[in-house]
Parts: sequence; C-alpha cells; structure tokens
Amino acid sequence: MPSISIICPVYQAEAYLDRCVQSILAQTFTDFELVLVDDGSRDRSGEMCDEYARKDSRIHAYHKPNGGLCSARNMGLDHISGEYSVHVDPDDWLEPTMLEELYAKAKEDDADMVICDIFINRNGKQYYSKQEPEALDHETVMKGFFHDLHSACWNKLVRRSCYTSRGLRFPDKLYIWEDMYFNASLCMEDIKIVYLNKAFYHYDCSSNPNSLVRTCRPETVESQKWVISHFEHILSDPSWLDNLKMGTKERLFYSRLGNGKDLYDLYPEVNETFLSGSRSSSIVGRWTTHALRHPSLCGAYRLMLSAEESARTLAGKVKRFFIG
Repeated sequence: MPSISIICPVYQAEAYLDRCVQSILAQTFTDFELVLVDDGSRDRSGEMCDEYARKDSRIHAYHKPNGGLCSARNMGLDHISGEYSVHVDPDDWLEPTMLEELYAKAKEDDADMVICDIFINRNGKQYYSKQEPEALDHETVMKGFFHDLHSACWNKLVRRSCYTSRGLRFPDKLYIWEDMYFNASLCMEDIKIVYLNKAFYHYDCSSNPNSLVRTCRPETVESQKWVISHFEHILSDPSWLDNLKMGTKERLFYSRLGNGKDLYDLYPEVNETFLSGSRSSSIVGRWTTHALRHPSLCGAYRLMLSAEESARTLAGKVKRFFIG
C-alpha cells in the first residue's frame, strides 16, 4: 500500500498534462501512486495516460466514457489504496517537496487533513494565496470553505479512511462545487485538521478552456443551488451559506440565464446584504454597468435595491441612480 494516492481526472488536457505529470514524477517523496482517469477525451490525453503508465509502475491509467468531473473523481476513488490521498487537476502543477512536506506534517500530528497555501497562476503572473483557517476545529474549517478558504481538494492531504468509512463520494449531478461538497462533508465529523504555512500547489486559472468554474451555464448554477440546498438542511446555522447564495446570485446575473424575477427571487434574504456588505464596493459598480447594458435586468435590480440603505453607502448611491 502506498503512503499517498494521487487522483488526476483528465479531459482534453494534452496541451498541459505533461507539465502536471512531470511535476509529480519530480517529487522528492516517492512512495505514491498516481491514478489518471481519462474521461472520454477526444484528443491525445488518453494515449498520453497509457504512455505514462507503461513507463512508471506507480502510474495507473483508466478510461471511461465522458461522464463529467465527479464520475472521473469517483473512478479514481475506486482504484486507490494509499493511506492518504490528494487530488490534482491536469492543468496545474506541484512544487517538488509538496508530497514530502504534507505527509511529514500529517504523520507528525496524526492528522486526518492537512491544508496548505497555494500559488495562483493567471496570465503569466503568480500570486500567493494564504489558506490558513481561523481555527482548526472541524466546524470553523467547514465554515471557512463556505466563505474565504479554497474548498478544492488539491491543497489538502486527506486520510483515506475518513471518507471510505462513511461511503463519501462526489455527487455525479454536480458540475462545479463538487470539492466544496466533499470537503465540507468531511468536516461534518470531528476530524483532526492541521495547517502548513507554505504553498506547493500551482492553480492555473488561464490555461484550460474547458474549465467549468469559469463558465456561466445552466448546469453550473443548478450545481451551486444543489450544494446550498444540501447543506441548508444539515447546518444548524444556515446563515453560514449566505456567501454561497450571493455568489450564485452573481453568477445568475452575469449569465443572464433567468429573467428579472428569477434573479430577485433567488435567495431574496441576501439581497440587502449583497448590496450593502463588504462585497458591494467591488461588485455593485459592475452590476450597475451590466444592468444598464441589459435593460431586462434593471427591474430586478430595482427590487433588490428597495430596502432602505444609507445615502452615504455605495448601495444608496446606486439606489438613487435607479429609483430616483
């Protein structure tokens, strides 16, 4: 049994898959297995996976008809055997000591989950993103996933028994937020979480044109709504989800997938918070411009601005602009 299992779902990734795999093969920690799951790629990705597997016995390639990211992740879960696991996206890459340092931290603290910082790579520039939770108890970390922490699986080393013992998997119906569902579900239990103050994982935000995270389609909005509904029925304090609700409303607005009433009726309890809270300074101006370009949205925008706000706030200024 290897110490670490790495799951990498692959779809149409021939342009950047080699960068990812080579960064894994360059790891200073060598007791790992890499499971590549080709999700029905039409380019050379599947052939590349088979070639990697022929050259290195630690690499295993599996192929399936295209079924989406969750089904690919689940196939990976079905074929790993490591003590710990981590997920990697094929358009991203790792620093050479990532596995070594995460595993050492996990063993030192007997941890169920190790969280580390990340690098964000966008259009040729690199940014450091700190991912330190406010506290390391499972509830605070789960709340962080709903707010300001990246909920992705790729900067978290997780003890495999934590999810196999509960039969936890990725819901096939999700197109985005599957990582949030998985990691927040893990944190429903009192697992031991530790944090390593260092970045190893490079999250590439610009190379993959197939990324669903950066698209506005009906299935992405429905995925967000499903995740919110799921946890709304579980959490003792549903207000933890307000940030997710505002993000879903924003995605619906920019996608123009619904009419004005749909926009207003989606989580109306956060309308006032969205416009008067800390997000307003960076978002309301963009909302105003977008609404002016698409007059069908102005009615919903007026409704969302119907609550009394201070004339000194940006939301108040926007209200006066629309309502007079």
